[in-house]
This record gives sequence, C-alpha cells and structure tokens, in this order.
Amino acid sequence: MLLIFIISYIAITLLAGMLTVRLVKNSQDFINAGRRLPMFLNATALFALWFGSETIIGASSEFIQHGLLGVIEDPFGAALCLLLFAMFFARKLYRMNLLTINDLFRKRFGARVELWSSIIMIMTFVGWIGAQFVALGILMHTIADIPVHIGIIISSVIVTLYTMSGGMWAISVTDFIQSVMIVVGLIWTAVVVTGKAGGVNEIFNSAPEGYFRFIPEFEPSAIIHYIVAWSILGLGSLPSQDIFQRVNSARNEKAAVRSTYIASIFYIVLAMLPLYIVLSANILQPGSHYEDTQTVLPSIVSGHTSLWVQTVFFGALISAILSTCSGSLLAPASVFSENIIRPLLGHRIKEKTFLLILRLSVALFAILALFMSLSRRNIYELVAESSILGMVTLLVPMVIALYGRRYYALGAMVSMFAGLIVWFVTSYIFDQEMAAVPLGLAASIFGMIYGVYHARVKLRRRYFRIQKNV
Repeated sequence: MLLIFIISYIAITLLAGMLTVRLVKNSQDFINAGRRLPMFLNATALFALWFGSETIIGASSEFIQHGLLGVIEDPFGAALCLLLFAMFFARKLYRMNLLTINDLFRKRFGARVELWSSIIMIMTFVGWIGAQFVALGILMHTIADIPVHIGIIISSVIVTLYTMSGGMWAISVTDFIQSVMIVVGLIWTAVVVTGKAGGVNEIFNSAPEGYFRFIPEFEPSAIIHYIVAWSILGLGSLPSQDIFQRVNSARNEKAAVRSTYIASIFYIVLAMLPLYIVLSANILQPGSHYEDTQTVLPSIVSGHTSLWVQTVFFGALISAILSTCSGSLLAPASVFSENIIRPLLGHRIKEKTFLLILRLSVALFAILALFMSLSRRNIYELVAESSILGMVTLLVPMVIALYGRRYYALGAMVSMFAGLIVWFVTSYIFDQEMAAVPLGLAASIFGMIYGVYHARVKLRRRYFRIQKNV
C-alpha cells in the first residue's frame, strides 16, 4: 500500500506540474510566473526553497551526531538567509524587474562580469541539485528496496519532466501542494513518535548532556566554526538565483517582501520537527549503530509507526525534496539561457526559440547533477560546498551592485576570482575547510577594494593624459 500511495502521489505531482504548461506563454512566465503569484503561493514556494533533503535528512543526520551545534548551518542559517533577503534585498531587486541576478551584474558592471558571474552561479547549483537526487534515491531504497543509484535516476527524470513543462508556474503550484503535505506529514509523525517514546519529556531527557547547547565554548576554533556555520547558508545563499527567482515572482513588491518574512518563520518552526523525531532514536532504537546516519530518520518511521503514518511521512518527505529539486533545476537553467546563450545568439532571438532553450537547459543541468549525485553521496557536503562558493565569489559584488554609488567592472572581477582562488587553495590544497570560508570572503572583499582602487588610478591617468594632450 505504501509503495502504491507513493507512486500515485508522484504521478499526481507530475500531472499537476505538467498541466501548468498552459500558463506558460513566454520566457517571463517560465522564469518568474509572469510576476503574478499571490502572496500565499509565493510564501510556500520560498518555504519549500530549501526545505528538502538538507533540512529533513541531512540536518537530522548531523543533529544525531553533534547535537544542536551541528545544525546551525541548516535550519538556522537558512532561516537567517530568508530574513536578511527580506530586510535588505527583496525591495531593491523587485523594483529593478530583472530576470536573473546576473542581469544585475550586467547593468552595473558590464557584459564580461555578467558572463563570469553566470558561470560561477551555475557551478553553485549542480551540487545542490545532486544532493536532492541523492535524497530521493535513499528514500526510494528505504521504501521499495530499489538500489540507490536506480532511485536517483528515476527521481531525476520525474523532476525534470514537470520542471521543463511549466517552469516557475509548475514549481509554485506543486510547492503549494507539497507544503501542505509536509506540514501534515511531519506533525502527524511527531505526534505518533511522541506516544511511542513515552512523551515529550522522555524524548528530551534521553538526549546526551550538552546536546542542546546553542552557543559554542569560548575557544577560537569553536567560535570560527560557529560563525562559518551561520554564514554558509545565511550569507552564501543571498546571491542565489533560486531565492531571487521566487521573490521576483510575486505579484507586487509588498507580497514579495512579506512572503519572504513568512517563509523564514515557517521554515525555522517546521525544521524543528525532523530534529525532534530523530531524537527519539535514543529511546526507540537504543544501542543502534548506523553505517549511514542519513538513514536514521527513515528507519525510525519505517520501524515504529503504522502504515498510514509511514505513508503520510514519506509522502511529506518526497514533497519536500521534489519542491527543492525543481526550483534548483530552474535557477541555473534560467541563468544559462538568459545570461550566456541569449548574448551569444543575439538579443533578437525569437521568444518561442528562447522558451525551447530554457526547457532544454533544464534537462542539461539535470544530467550534470545526475552524474555528480552518482559519484558523491553525502547530502550535507554537497549543499555546503554549493553555498560556500556563492558566498566567496558573488556576495560582495551583489552588495556593491545594490548599495554602491559607483560601479567598477575590474573590482567585481577581482573580487570574484580572489575569493574563488583563496577558498579553493585553502580548502583543497591546504585542507583547511573552516579557515577557507572566512579567508575566501575576506579575499573577495579586499579584491573588490583593490579592483576599485586600481580602476580609479587608471581613470585618473587617462584623464591627465587627455588634459596634457589638450
């Protein structure tokens, strides 16, 4: 029955997404739903943005190993990102009526920065999408004993089909359905697990000492690790196409800002439920040794709840992952089509042709993410690397593009590549992952300062040369 329900649910989701093809008349409809989404649809789309494998499976896996300090990155950092975006970026970006974040770089810094920022933006998404495919593969293995790699392939095909059909309309409609399923499934599962484990107090009392510590010990390494954890999603996902794309799909500026605030609150509240459920493992499955802690949450539900609860929970889990995955596919496809392909083919490209390019781009990035997901299986690592890359390369240029008074392409270029090089060398050559994040961000900041200074010097020299010739 469980397998039949899951198959039926996926089929309904796929059908709902594909039916929205009728709402897509042009690329604006495909990329940002023609900026016609009401606030409730926009809020659920933003909530579902990251509420997927990272939050339910990845974060619960880290929580059972490291306690509350292990999940600062997500959900706390993710909720912080939505809050900061609502406060400082949503209004300014909505008023500019852009299709992508990289359009902002083109307007402020020129075509060369647009191109390189687009390439970097695309790189940040492949790992993220791969993480969602891995989660769906694990889920199918848990439910139907399908090999993980086969589950990954099946999942990628399903998500790609309905995202290609309706774009942002498909994502928004299915996100609303999926958000309802997530809320019902997680709350019902939490209630049942509470009863099985003997009550809320028993579950919390079963936690090891220091499990709920929220502030780290006052040691330099612990404090740096803590700040980095907050910033990976909290800052790293600010210059991201997927969050901008959903905010930009609201019907008006007020709806864009309010829906982002609502999503932030909704996210942090519901993200506590998977952590609470997995905490019950200390009572329901004492002494268990897991080869992969990412399977703890699914195993609790499979082994200690009724078939109906399992059906609703796994339906909710599939909902969460599908919603995150579809939006993550559309974002790089939009950037690739709008900021790389369109300039190459000429801005006079026919609308019908461009819409086809958008859809084919969705399939392209699904294939790339599929290869990554088959080679790397750790969800938390895939997501973290994607967000860090955005923070050390694109965050500083985006802030300057929105709040600066003068814009220098050289400053943006040096900022992006200085952050990228320092982060990569520190993380992969010197194997200092925690130090790589602040050093990469610092390099990006100083790169912008150096680039601006150097550009001003060149302008002054040119000015004096002209004056001398006159």
